[in-house]
Order: sequence, then C-alpha cells, then structure tokens
Amino acid sequence: MKILIAGAGAVGTHLAKLLGQEDHEITLMDGDRERLAITRDNTDILTYIGNCTSLKDLTEAGVSNTDLYIGVTPEESRNITSCMLATNLGAKKTLARIDNYEYLLPKNTDFFEKLGIHSMIYPELSAAREIAMALKTPWTRFWWELCNGTVILVGAKVRENAPIVNKYLHELTQENKQFHLVAIKRDTHTLIPKGSDQVLANDILYFTTMRKHVQVLPELLGKKSFETKRIIIMGGSRITMRTIQQLPQSINVKIIEQDRERAEKLVELVPPNVTIFVEDGRNAEFLVREGIADADAFLALTDNSEANILGCMMAKRYGVKKTVAEVENIDYISMAERFDIGTVINKKLISASKIYELLLKADASNIKSLTFADANVGEVIAKPNSRVTKKLIKNLDLPPDITFGALIRNGEPMLIDGDTLIEPYDQVVVFFLNKSLKSIEKMFN
Repeated sequence: MKILIAGAGAVGTHLAKLLGQEDHEITLMDGDRERLAITRDNTDILTYIGNCTSLKDLTEAGVSNTDLYIGVTPEESRNITSCMLATNLGAKKTLARIDNYEYLLPKNTDFFEKLGIHSMIYPELSAAREIAMALKTPWTRFWWELCNGTVILVGAKVRENAPIVNKYLHELTQENKQFHLVAIKRDTHTLIPKGSDQVLANDILYFTTMRKHVQVLPELLGKKSFETKRIIIMGGSRITMRTIQQLPQSINVKIIEQDRERAEKLVELVPPNVTIFVEDGRNAEFLVREGIADADAFLALTDNSEANILGCMMAKRYGVKKTVAEVENIDYISMAERFDIGTVINKKLISASKIYELLLKADASNIKSLTFADANVGEVIAKPNSRVTKKLIKNLDLPPDITFGALIRNGEPMLIDGDTLIEPYDQVVVFFLNKSLKSIEKMFN
C-alpha cells in the first residue's frame, strides 16, 4: 500500500516508522528540511520537502497514486484542507488529525465524507477517555471495551500474593468459563500463551472476559479495587482539560500548572470541583502540604515525559495507589513499566490504532495498540468461506503471534476455546502482535 504522511512531528514520524515495518511504501512530507533529515538518516522512508496545502507539492509527492493520505501536522486546519485536496487529486482514503471533538459526532460523518475526509483522529480526546476509564478501574493497567461493551480486554499486573502465581495455564481450568488469557507480558517480551506456560509474579496478564465476570479478576491477580475520589494532576494540558470533562464533578481535583498564564486561563474553564495551583508538580513539600498522601490518583500530563515519570514515582513514594503518566517518548515506556506506573498514555500509539483500522483489508474496527505489550486488539468480522471458518480453532494452525479472545454471534457474546468453530459473520476479538496484519487478512478474507 502506498501511504503519504504530512507532518514529520512526533506522531507522523512514529506512524511512518511503524507502517514501514509492515512493508508499505511510505513517503513522509514536511516543510522542515532538518526534521525530515533526521528521519531519512535513520530509516528507509522516502521524504519530501513541501507544503501539504500546496497542490503542486502534493502532486509532486505522489498523492494521486496514494492509497492512504494522513494529515498529522500540529494545525487542524492544515490537516483538513490537505485531506480535501488529497482526495480531489486522487488519494483513495484520507485521515486528518483534529482538535475539535464536534467533528467526530456521528451526525457530521457524511458532511466530512463529502468533503473528502474519510476518517479523523483526536488523540487528546482518546487519551482523556482512556484516563477516565483507568480511574474507574484503578486496579488495571489497561481496559478496552469491545463488541459494544459486552466483551472487555483487561490488562493487569500479577502481585506476588496472587493465587495464580506459579500456576501453569492448564491448571486454570474453569467449570463455567469466565475469562480467557490471551497474552502475557514478561520483562520485554509479549507471549501468546499455551497451556504449558506458567504465570509468574509481576507478569502483566491480558484477559478477555464478559462484563458480568470482570469482578472475579482482581482477587485472582492479588488486587483490590477502590473508588477514586481525590485526584492530583500535574500539568494543565489539553489532555488534562479533556480528562476533567470525562470525570464526574463529585471527584475532588487539584491541578498543578507551572506556567502562571496557562493556570489563569484554566481557572476560567474548569468546574467548581477543580482547584488550580501555580507550582512545580515535583515539589515534594508542596505536594505534602496539599495532601498527596490522601490522594487516590496522581496524573502526570505535562509535555515532558521524564518529568511525568518522576512525578509518578514521587506520588507512589507517598502511597498514591493509582498513577497515570503521559509518556510520548516511546523509548521511555519500558522505564515507566519498570517503575510500576499504573497507566501510560501515548498519543502516537493512539493514532496508530485508528490507522490500523484503515489499513486492514479485512472488515476490522475498534483496534487498539497496547502501550506496554507491542501488540494490538481489535474486532474482525469473518467473511463467508474465509480460512478461519473452515476448522475448529485448535486445528487452524494459527500463527504464533495471533490469538482469539471472544466473539459475538447473532448479537450474543461468548468466550472461545480450541473447540470453537468460527462461523461466517461472527465478530471476533483478535489479539495480535505487531507486524501481523497480513496474517489476519489471509485468515478472515
């Protein structure tokens, strides 16, 4: 597939590298020669110096033969305009990064389709929704709702006191199947587990389960859930503002913003349950004075990954049970995991999730890239006569980097095992490691 990406910032560069691993033909376009040079010197990606709202530059960059045009510059108006131009110049599909959540409302879909904008991403809003969910389910590292919320993918760390520690998977048989273990993240590796694999303390386990069975998991993992009532947030960013809009006003929120001008603007925008402080969120004396020891959660959402990790580490030292850090530097995510930071937010991975939906030739939706696991989960519909419908799952000879977690059949959710036969039009929850898109297409098309 031929893909043209406009915007060689953090998101655009990450997408170019990620999609390049899938053997797509990638061109990265930007007006900044030095920014492109860094990418060109470290990858095999083609680059083009130009303006994404110039008809001449888009044409010379090859947009007329492009299967997918992605506009991810920092400016929403440039992204929307360039997508409109790209469509009219021959691009088959377009995607724009936006900053206005109203554009995503279902009633506006047809309007933007007619303009030539086929899909949009608002990473900050998606990040805020993830954070809000993390605060509702604080015992988890990851929570993703599939199949209209009937199936849940849960990721959580196994504590040393958990009853499943040192048990082999074949020992975790259930009379009434309540969950299905789809992956184990151990150190730097993600495993698609077999019955002979063993659960170890500090593994991050990923389960699919029905909403009605979620409550059995905390005890199994040595965890206790709790209600989040008091939150401290370091950084008054756009993600912070969107997060507050997702939370009930019964929660007491304190925002610590170092920039006075920004803090004064926030005061005018926040609801009554939010207090703004002009201070450095890593100031231990200030945090103690403002009740860090009584906080249920600490969110570090500045534009500095290192500061966010340090802030969460300090919060954990004072006994805060749930920490969330925005970590935009991909190389620092493993560091955040080692320091036991509960939830990590990364806008690059959020953007990648949406683009995977556009790339898959199979009928796929609701794909999510997992922060800690170098893996993805999504819903894929089995087409009639596709390979996946012809044998029991245990006889499909699945690639080692793919597993199935659940499915929806005639509107009813069900967990699956080796004796399940997938039927045409089943909506299947697929867990897959990176670089597995082609294998999914072969099985489901």
